[in-house]
This record gives sequence, structure tokens and C-alpha cells, in this order.
Amino acid sequence: MRKLIAVFALLALPLFAEKPTTPPAELKTPPAEAERLENGLITMKLADGTGTVKLTANDFARMRYTVWKSDGKLVQHVEAPQSVMLPVSKMIPGWGQAAQMMVVGEKRRVWVPASLSGGKLQGEDMMMIDTELVEIVDPPTKAPADVAAPPDDAEMSPTGLRSKVLREGTGIVHPNRRSRVTVHYTGWTTDGQMFDSSVLRGATSTFGLDEVIKGWTEGVAMMVVGEKRRFWIPSNLAYGHERGKPQGMLVFDIELIAIN
Repeated sequence: MRKLIAVFALLALPLFAEKPTTPPAELKTPPAEAERLENGLITMKLADGTGTVKLTANDFARMRYTVWKSDGKLVQHVEAPQSVMLPVSKMIPGWGQAAQMMVVGEKRRVWVPASLSGGKLQGEDMMMIDTELVEIVDPPTKAPADVAAPPDDAEMSPTGLRSKVLREGTGIVHPNRRSRVTVHYTGWTTDGQMFDSSVLRGATSTFGLDEVIKGWTEGVAMMVVGEKRRFWIPSNLAYGHERGKPQGMLVFDIELIAIN
């Protein structure tokens, strides 16, 4: 990881599934039973959830969603089994407000006017977003309990790279050392200091596996799309004694979102 640059802004994340071609009939005309709020937001529950706790403005949410503009243009589509993790604070205002009405498992439709689009829309334009809340995720500000040293059940490669699968993936293809990948990640030093996190920035990062530190090149090549894995990267596979970089063994939680 010489330099991981976040290239996807909110609502500019990778598309995962086959795109729907026809917008819902209710795109321009919300039904009468939809809830209309004083600030112009319109929302309607599509399916009940299984959770009991609602999202808050400080939470991170794992979601699936489809975004349409009122002119019928598809902006974004993330469909099962894929999902995307977003901080609620980074969502456009209207979407974030509607998300805070939701519990895990719930599906909700929201019509966001330009005034609540965070500058994404102008005039009478509107955005309709169908959202499924998959999971409420703890923010990565607290270091893992095993940050100081890899646990006994962590795998070890011949190079000394240690890793542990935190969530199984849905893909079947592994990237190679020349692949470009899109990830979410958080990195800590072994004393628990977080030094970088795409998750906290609210934007994924895309890069070539031949452009990063050796531990990332080797480690991400072990993964499949949808997988989340924790790595303990020894100094010789990280930055060594490179000045201005985190020193010693580094710990990364990496989620492989796409192989580009």
C-alpha cells in the first residue's frame, strides 16, 4: 500500500449486478400511502425487518440499494449477494434521514428532493432510492482485540504473512498479482493506533496489486469478492524502515469488493 487513493465518491461506487432497465412506475408519482415529511422527504416501507434497533447518524451500514433519478436514469445498483458499507454521516441528507428509520432486514423506498440531495440534484429533480439494510456495523475506530499479535488460529504463509477470514466471500475467482481491485480497508499499528481507513472516509479504494506493499499483493490475492480478512503484515512485507510510513508489523482488515 504505497498510496491508496479513494476514487469512488458516494453514489459513485462500483456496480455489481446486472442493471435493471425499467424504473418503477412510482418513480415520479409516490403512492398516497407513502409518508410525507415536512422537509419534503417521502418514504415508504417495502418490507419489514428482523432487527429491533434503528440506525443512527453515527453508525456504519451495510446496504443493498438501487438509485434512480426522476428522468428515469439508473444511477446505482447493488444487488444480493453483494452489499456496500457506508457511514450514515456520508450519505446524502435525505437518504441518511430515511435510513435512520430502518432496522436490519428492512427494505424502504425514499423519494429525495433536490433540497435534500446534498447538491446532487437541482430544481425539481428528484432521486428515488430503494434500500435494504443488511447489517449495522461497528465503526472501525476501535482496534481489534488481537491487534498486538496474530492469534493461534491465524493462517501463516511461507513469507510470514498471517491472516484470518472474518467473513466468507461470495465469489469464486481470486485476483492475480496484476489485477486491479476495489476494497474497503482499515489499518492499525500493533499498539492499536489506526493510521488509515477507507471506511471512515466513506469511499472505497481501487488500485493495482502490483502497486502496493508486498503484504497486500500477496494477501489480497488469497481473497474472493465479498470476503473480509484480517492480515498481520510483518515489517519486511510492509514499509520496512521507509521514513514517514507506519513502522513494524501492521494489521489490516480488508474487504474485497470487486476485481476490476
